[in-house]
Amino acid sequence: MSDNNTGSNEPMEPGDAVHEEQQSPKRKVGTPTQGGRLLATDESEPAPQGAGAELDEAAAKRAERVVAAFFLLAALASVGFIAAYVWSGTQGPNGMHGLDDARASNYALGACMTVAMLAMAIGVTIWVRRLMTSKQIVQQRGNLHSDEATRAEFETNFMAGAADSAVTRRPLLRRTLLLAAAPLGLAPLVLLRDLGPLPEKRLRHTFWGEAVKEAKKHGRPGVRLVVDGTDRALRVSDFATPGSMITVLPEGVEKSHHALNEIAKSVTILINVPADKFKPVKGRENWHVGGIVAYSKICTHVGCPAALYEQTTHHILCPCHQSTFDATDGAKVIFGPAARPLPQLPLSVDDEGYLIATDDFPEPIGPSFWERG
Repeated sequence: MSDNNTGSNEPMEPGDAVHEEQQSPKRKVGTPTQGGRLLATDESEPAPQGAGAELDEAAAKRAERVVAAFFLLAALASVGFIAAYVWSGTQGPNGMHGLDDARASNYALGACMTVAMLAMAIGVTIWVRRLMTSKQIVQQRGNLHSDEATRAEFETNFMAGAADSAVTRRPLLRRTLLLAAAPLGLAPLVLLRDLGPLPEKRLRHTFWGEAVKEAKKHGRPGVRLVVDGTDRALRVSDFATPGSMITVLPEGVEKSHHALNEIAKSVTILINVPADKFKPVKGRENWHVGGIVAYSKICTHVGCPAALYEQTTHHILCPCHQSTFDATDGAKVIFGPAARPLPQLPLSVDDEGYLIATDDFPEPIGPSFWERG
């Protein structure tokens, strides 16, 4: 009688064995062979490689110093992480920094955190491998309910494991481990600093105003508009097709100290509205160039990019919440939750035929919340 893995005690015929082999799933890479054992059952087998059944106190001392060194390295890296984070917040006014500083901050934070985690992992691994015995432990499987004897045995084993780990006998390891873990626990707290600071009045102005002032200092009437992504100045003749739209920025914004912030605030859409459709806002009759008009690309609802333009209706659509603005009529709101029109940028043309901005946006860009602060 033999067990044929089918629940039947009937003897297996030679043909059945061949059939079972054909039906059995083939061994997958990384899985044990069918004839192999998953668990060791022979207590006489040698212990796994490591410290062995008994510790060599001299080797353990050396390992202890190595582990302590890795824990100290982890502690220094964790402190370095906090220092790098605080340092990045000091770059620029109220922590608003540019591309280079953001890249350097990311490298510093990532490197410090990697070293801290890696040093902790290596230290703990060496601790287990070299400072703890590798005696075989036999676990008897039984009912899930633990009786008093099992609990007592667990307590005994736990205390034996604690004693074997030497966590109470080796204060150097215990203290350096706590020293390494403490800064890691504090690191998330400093991230709360990202909740601030408040932007105050910095969102009331954009780089357009600063660039126009700089241009007028050099005798120019305004700052040129450049195409986003190419940094190419735009002539009126380059944008002569009615119904077209393009994203522009002030010339030189990418070289500003806080480039990311300034680009985010200054991003503008340029639209060529057919002359017979355009209705200039009162007081802004000379803010367009033959129907070419510029509006802030930041939706006045919650700040999403209002980047969709429908040529037939001349509507500007924000895809986030469907706020819709009329490009022919000062970008006033005709649908959706936005509370006010997109701010308009005053345009003109310089002596060489390039489109220029003659001033900043006359009101804060973005959500209406900021103009109430």
